[in-house]
Amino acid sequence: MADDPCTGSDAGMGRPPLGMKPTTIRLSLDTIQRIEKLVGNRRLAVFIREAVENELKRRENPEPPKA
Repeated sequence: MADDPCTGSDAGMGRPPLGMKPTTIRLSLDTIQRIEKLVGNRRLAVFIREAVENELKRRENPEPPKA
């Protein structure tokens, strides 16, 4: 079977693909600690995904200037 370009894994083995590609980002230790304080250390990735999605929506659909 062909490799899944999103996951880099064989589509016929293991769990179904999640439709996500692992990505490395660099954040300051202070930023990571601030996020973990708000959401817990096991929710860091979820917080980052949500923040990126919200920012993409904001930039893709900018509000018209206020008169």
